[in-house]
Amino acid sequence: MSGKEIGYALIDEKAELFSELSHEIWEFAELSLQEHKSAAALKNVLIEQGFEVASGICGIETAFTGTYYGGPGPVIGILGEFDALSGLSQKAGATEREELVPNGSGHGCGHNMLGVGSLAAACAVKAYLQKTGLGGTVIYYGCPGEEGGASKAFMARERIWEKLDAAISWHPGSENEVTTGTNNSCVQILYKFKGTAAHAAGNPEDGRSALDAVELMNTGVQYLREHMKKDASVHYAIIDGGGVSPNVVQPHASVLYMIRSRTVPDTLKLMKRVDLQAEGAALMTETSFERVFVDGTADTIPNTALEKAIYRNMQEVPLPVYTEKEKEFAAKLAATYPAREELPGRGANSSQEIADKVSELLRNSAEGLNDFLLPFYTGNDFEPGSTDVGDVSHLTPTGQFTAVTFPKGCPGHSWQNVSCGGSSVGDKGMLYAAKVLFGTAVDLLSDPALLAEAKEEFLKRTSGEPYVCPIPDGVKACVVG
Repeated sequence: MSGKEIGYALIDEKAELFSELSHEIWEFAELSLQEHKSAAALKNVLIEQGFEVASGICGIETAFTGTYYGGPGPVIGILGEFDALSGLSQKAGATEREELVPNGSGHGCGHNMLGVGSLAAACAVKAYLQKTGLGGTVIYYGCPGEEGGASKAFMARERIWEKLDAAISWHPGSENEVTTGTNNSCVQILYKFKGTAAHAAGNPEDGRSALDAVELMNTGVQYLREHMKKDASVHYAIIDGGGVSPNVVQPHASVLYMIRSRTVPDTLKLMKRVDLQAEGAALMTETSFERVFVDGTADTIPNTALEKAIYRNMQEVPLPVYTEKEKEFAAKLAATYPAREELPGRGANSSQEIADKVSELLRNSAEGLNDFLLPFYTGNDFEPGSTDVGDVSHLTPTGQFTAVTFPKGCPGHSWQNVSCGGSSVGDKGMLYAAKVLFGTAVDLLSDPALLAEAKEEFLKRTSGEPYVCPIPDGVKACVVG
């Protein structure tokens, strides 16, 4: 046996191990920076597979690395995530809303599969290096808190990504597609207001309402929206309403803000304007507030050379074959949302030729699954969301893709995706992604010209302003709540 078949075979041989590990993390469903059981499970497998594991990376308890050194050569990083989302507990394989744990958490973004699929790829790369004698290093990065914690950005602040020759990752999704373009930068700030308690009827003049301050701040931000850049956005959640007694002037209240704009400098400028709303609200209510910087992420720097390499591997690896039962399950989940009029994928919106190809693929696809590979497309598309993979991309060439683990038309962060991510449909997509990651890593390790091309492009794209980490020095990763 030679070439990539070595890694493909390992993933197939250990498919049950990887699927069981994904389901285990799916059941843990731990929130950002609280993924102690999930991190331990992933680290245990890495140790069993012969990796050198380091824990507590950059002072974050649930961050870790698993390294295999195969001799002098390129250093390739494979990124993994494993945090869940609150309020999305859902039974696996169910086609109706059924909470597994009342008010519990769930993997609505599929990070149970993301973490394990990337781990499987790292194991395959290790096997390849051992059997071929090719020099190189593979590092699996256990990155907690993507949904609220931004561990990769904290790692970027420490410049740890600069030691890599390239980084690759994937994300669960409803399309098999290379990820291209960029996205918003983002920061999260917690504003904790403090007032004075009093009887709301007996002596309201002695009270100073922290909740009033939160509400006035929110009102100020609503007016601010008219005067923001078109691609910017601001979101908030009141995480402390001051209690449940309306006859008490609320002495404390907190609101968590997420502030987004195209670049880190733009986001930090908008953040200062939101800060002013907090100051104004405190002044109006005669309260005080504490400002807690939670996390921040940068925009993403794409790399066409890596995108092409990833796509070649997406073509080489056979797509999953689904049973009739799996297709029926996915179709029932897809039917819980109205059918989308737009074609799947980014390329269909940018090229009529691609749109025609996608239309044909869609006509011949399963009712509930995009069970095909979308045509290759690269461009400078913009997505309004944010990811801490962006911070990695500012310090080393970085490539990503999505693989089908979810039904057609179901949005991210939904119970439908939680249900599918704990099923065999999710398993198949995860193992496909693992093989694509493995193959791409092998190409980078064995083809100096490819790596040189990716690095040259990276240097051109980052030759302007140097990377600025949105997280200030001294800020530590923290759990909000």
